[in-house]
Amino acid sequence: MKAIQLTGFSIAQLQPAELPIPQPARGEVLIQVKAVSLNYIDGALATGKYPVKPAFPHIPVADGAGVIAAVGEDVTGWQPGDRVVSHFIQQWLGGINTPATNAARTGISVPGMLAEYVVLPAYALLAIPAFLSFEEAASLPIAGVTAWNSLIETGGVTAGQTVLTQGTGGVSLFALQVAKMVGARVIATTGSPEKEAQLKAAGAWEVLNYKTNPQWVQQVLELTGGKGADATIDVAGTVNESAAAVKLGGYVGLTGFLADTSIQLNLLPVISRAIRLQGLSVGSKASFSNFLQALERTNTRPFTSRIFPLAETQEAYHYFQSGKHFGKVIIQP
Repeated sequence: MKAIQLTGFSIAQLQPAELPIPQPARGEVLIQVKAVSLNYIDGALATGKYPVKPAFPHIPVADGAGVIAAVGEDVTGWQPGDRVVSHFIQQWLGGINTPATNAARTGISVPGMLAEYVVLPAYALLAIPAFLSFEEAASLPIAGVTAWNSLIETGGVTAGQTVLTQGTGGVSLFALQVAKMVGARVIATTGSPEKEAQLKAAGAWEVLNYKTNPQWVQQVLELTGGKGADATIDVAGTVNESAAAVKLGGYVGLTGFLADTSIQLNLLPVISRAIRLQGLSVGSKASFSNFLQALERTNTRPFTSRIFPLAETQEAYHYFQSGKHFGKVIIQP
């Protein structure tokens, strides 16, 4: 089978390989991969910026979808031909994540999805709703579940509230869609005039350009009658701005560190205004299942930017890291 292996810490070392098709052991499933999607974590791992350092050669990429080709012994509930999507933190099935359930993360601590065939535990799969394509399903496991878990299951966002989304990365675009799914209105930020129009077309109530207006936090307050947004997801590590833009008792979900992993936090407004800061890392399989049901109920489809063949994996990574995309970047093995 064809696969891509990371042989060193650079995009140039994402190299094609011919490997034997793996065989499913007891409790495992062989999947013919139809599509994978890139996340920030994939680029960070490939360039050595992620804390976990895999042994080389390593098959990367966390998120993927495909068709079951074979099942191992003692597998129930799945059969060849079923359309499935991978679950990122494989053993986190529900409840609180623990060191034990956090150990096996697809594409990070265990082999990933960037191959024509992969083997995964049967419990680390979910059925793809019929209305979603493989490319759309492959977009969901990290960015989609993170947005859902942060805003809905942790943040408690409901109809009529105001959600602030920041930028146009995967989590932020899913946050816009998730907020709209439950009837919240969205104030979105971007630094691109082109993406301003795209965000409006995607359903944002108001769009603020943080490059042309550095005082965007004040604009958020003005748009909400001085109160602030009910919730936001901070994907960049700009926590002070996020905390200033939400209401008294508002919610800030911390999911990314695009600006920096270390910040100087102004504690006084966080404490005096009772801001809820919550770090999040994706979500459980139960959370993913809830998200899939909500997508199906509202007929919500993820945004796709570009689709690359496996032979153009390096180009896909470079395009992803350029920040030009609006929607997920897909690779088809």
